[in-house]
Amino acid sequence: MQDVTLYITDRDGKKHAVQAPTDMAMNVMEVIRSYELAPEGTIGICGGMAMCASCQCYIENDVDLNPMEDDEDAMLAEAFNVKTNSRLSCQIPVSETIHNLEITLAPEY
Repeated sequence: MQDVTLYITDRDGKKHAVQAPTDMAMNVMEVIRSYELAPEGTIGICGGMAMCASCQCYIENDVDLNPMEDDEDAMLAEAFNVKTNSRLSCQIPVSETIHNLEITLAPEY
């Protein structure tokens, strides 16, 4: 499989079905930026280093995500609008296991 389908609900509540390549070492935050689903400068401010939580999202379905690491957990502990299904989209690599992932972007602070 070369591409996976992701369903991303933007901050205005509009749901987008997008294709994400599995062979480019991208993460979900980079996919969101490449499709311009959030205004420039409002997502991925730290460049994907799990240091700002601007790319926080809510996981809306059950897919096989990589486990949350300590840096991501620590950043979410300090972020706003955190829910039990919160993740940082920069910490979710695009791979075949996330095909049909559904996320909602968290509100901007």
